[in-house]
Amino acid sequence: MYHNSTQRKNWTFHSEDELQRLRVQANNRCRARIRATGKALLCEIFNLDPLEELTICKYYEKKLLDFCNAFKPAMPKSVLGTACMYFKRFYLNNSVMEHHPRIIMLTCAFLACKVDEFNVSGVQFVGNLQENPSTQEKLLEQILEYELLLIQQLNFHLIVHNPYRPFEGYLIDIKTRYPLLDNPEMLRKNADDFLHRVALTDACLLFTPSIIALTAILSSVSRAGLNMENYLLECLSLKDNRETMTRLLDGMRRLKILVSKYEFARPEEVALIEKKMEKCHSSEASTAGNVRKRQGYEDDGYISKKLKTEEEWSDDDLVDSL
Repeated sequence: MYHNSTQRKNWTFHSEDELQRLRVQANNRCRARIRATGKALLCEIFNLDPLEELTICKYYEKKLLDFCNAFKPAMPKSVLGTACMYFKRFYLNNSVMEHHPRIIMLTCAFLACKVDEFNVSGVQFVGNLQENPSTQEKLLEQILEYELLLIQQLNFHLIVHNPYRPFEGYLIDIKTRYPLLDNPEMLRKNADDFLHRVALTDACLLFTPSIIALTAILSSVSRAGLNMENYLLECLSLKDNRETMTRLLDGMRRLKILVSKYEFARPEEVALIEKKMEKCHSSEASTAGNVRKRQGYEDDGYISKKLKTEEEWSDDDLVDSL
């Protein structure tokens, strides 16, 4: 369960400011390693700032979602959710100047297939890329080379709880215990759209899967012009627990704001930043800077530990309230 998971302890953060701080630290560590070489030219090449790195990450997160959604055979949504979490968590502690996001994106998806037991071979996996066979073979070699790095940087915490399973649970619960809603399946499409938008944001690093799933349900309800306040009060037993109800509603409100204010990376910005990033990954720059790739960083202090706060809301808390 999420309540006792390593994800809750190490992958759930207090605020967007904390995520920003971690990204700035990752950027600073990369630049410090380059400065330590004493080569001014490299310092000019490795010059992406944290905002530029975030823009590139947002661009490749969208490409990751598109890749997973178009995958053949159809990829379970749980695999998509896991891959997105891996990608976001990796780049909280690493820089796109050292590890190209396209390779990390593909490695995240490949590892997620294994962890979520979606059995596809490496050849099947790269066969979904619009590349010639020779390029696909090279990409598969890179994915396999980077797989250990990814596992190490995730500190071997590979089991990810995402909102898709609790979403299905809520839908079953509504069908079973809330007869006032004639056709709960009508909520699925808009809820899926909401979860798709959530996957692009940092919500999975800030909110529990149960809150995200319930917000997706209620967002779909709202778009359909319906009201399910009685479901919260009666079926989820929140009528006599106003404090929990207030905390839940506040969490859903903050989540909706986070999703609504998300902005896609603009193509013209991405094009300029990507040119700068590609210089970092040129063979000359990588060799001259001796930039470390495919190894875990033992000195990076990867895991940021946190204590439970009163604002957290876990799946177990929700079950206890039923």
